[in-house]
Amino acid sequence: MKKLYITSAICALLYISLIAIPASGQTGRQTYTGTILSYGSGLDTRTRTSFFTITVNATTPDDRAGQFLKLLQDGGQDKLLDGIKNENLGSFSVDGHLARTINVVRESNVDGKLRLYVVVERWTQFAELRGGYRSLDYPFGFIELYIDPATGKGEGTYIAAAQIRFKKEKQANGMHVEIEDFATFPARLLNVKVKTSSR
Repeated sequence: MKKLYITSAICALLYISLIAIPASGQTGRQTYTGTILSYGSGLDTRTRTSFFTITVNATTPDDRAGQFLKLLQDGGQDKLLDGIKNENLGSFSVDGHLARTINVVRESNVDGKLRLYVVVERWTQFAELRGGYRSLDYPFGFIELYIDPATGKGEGTYIAAAQIRFKKEKQANGMHVEIEDFATFPARLLNVKVKTSSR
């Protein structure tokens, strides 16, 4: 399992701190397309490619993001999932299959690039539910994109099954949101392109 740490001092998944980099200020609907390169694990080590489309109609406001962070802090990821599942900020689809509703979107500028965080309630297989597998403890899909505004191109990371936890760090004198991938490695998002249209 791989863990990704997002500190509040820079830009937390669900909360922008007072010293965070200003938001991108983009307007209009953004559509991101590209290729998912997924890595195998266990006995099946093959890599697979698929195509994705992310459509973002709106972003999560700071006050709502703060509420979500509080849910995560007080009640864990189950409370967070309950809190965000009715949010509809766009859609995420893979290979043209039935899209998932995007529940959280946060944007910021990092070193001149747009950084985009996207959270969805992930696809759950019937076999998982019937078998009560441990993968059910990873109810989120998580996407991180970096886009060059000059070219409209970029790359990113996709975690198809993720846990999201809030942790305090005494040594770091702060807090962070921890994201753990159920798979061995997160998938890579390649050849990403963005198109902006009026709403």
